[in-house]
Amino acid sequence: MAVVEDHSEKTLVGPAIIAGVGVHTGRRVRLAVRPAPTGTGIVFVRTDVSDVDNRIPVSGEAVVDARLNTMIANAAGTSLSTIEHLMAAFAALGVSNAVVEVDGPELPILDGSALPFVQLLDRAGFRRQPRAVRYVEILEPVRVTDGDKSAALLPCDRYEMRFEIDFPSKVIGNQVVDFVVNEETFRRDIMAARTFGFAHEVEALRQAGLARGGSLENAVVIDGDQILNPGGLRMDREFVKHKALDAIGDLYVLGAPILGRYEGVKAGHAINNKLVRALLAAPHAWREVERVPELAMAG
Repeated sequence: MAVVEDHSEKTLVGPAIIAGVGVHTGRRVRLAVRPAPTGTGIVFVRTDVSDVDNRIPVSGEAVVDARLNTMIANAAGTSLSTIEHLMAAFAALGVSNAVVEVDGPELPILDGSALPFVQLLDRAGFRRQPRAVRYVEILEPVRVTDGDKSAALLPCDRYEMRFEIDFPSKVIGNQVVDFVVNEETFRRDIMAARTFGFAHEVEALRQAGLARGGSLENAVVIDGDQILNPGGLRMDREFVKHKALDAIGDLYVLGAPILGRYEGVKAGHAINNKLVRALLAAPHAWREVERVPELAMAG
């Protein structure tokens, strides 16, 4: 099926507000996504911070921690965690400009996927803006590795993604997903895939002050070769599809959609940000362009 891409920048028609619990802090937070002028990009504002600069514009360099989620910070040290699921929704729905106000140190985890964020943005509505979208076109391969983990960006005439994971647990095993990254495929196959974790890791995370808000309502939890969630999985290959969802959000810190192919093997937030930084450090490997082929085939 042919999908006609819209090459104009986009923001929201009006504000979109939601509240929930941060997966690591366990704190209840309120989030408001507001329309923004052309050229703003995605900017987060910590409304609970008043003594220093509370605006955190998204960029590859703004990522300061990517061990268990994507955390960004500004020069004043104001930080915000777990932005990746909302960023994935922005990327897939083509939101170029938005100001996101949040009254805590972490975005709400909601159900552990991007689905509630997509629904939130859909309710607000979208408005085209009088400026062409800038794409990051990959001209030469860029690769990063860390042991058996790797990620790469390769030249391609559309945005494609291949992700592979391999876990010893029988409920996961080896999973691969390969698709065209666009709104249609994201809505159909990717956005509802939830984050996941292992029961034996939960106590260690909580002792480290993390995962305090994690539950079976916002993550798939695996114990040995069993899924503890009463409803089981939402979809085929949910685990690898969520890793792809994370990667879409992690790469959107570049501030523009990609015209290229991402290939990840066992990659997580840290490898993804390492790849973003490697790309930014190789100006010969990419360029900004304002047009792409008019038709892209949905995968």
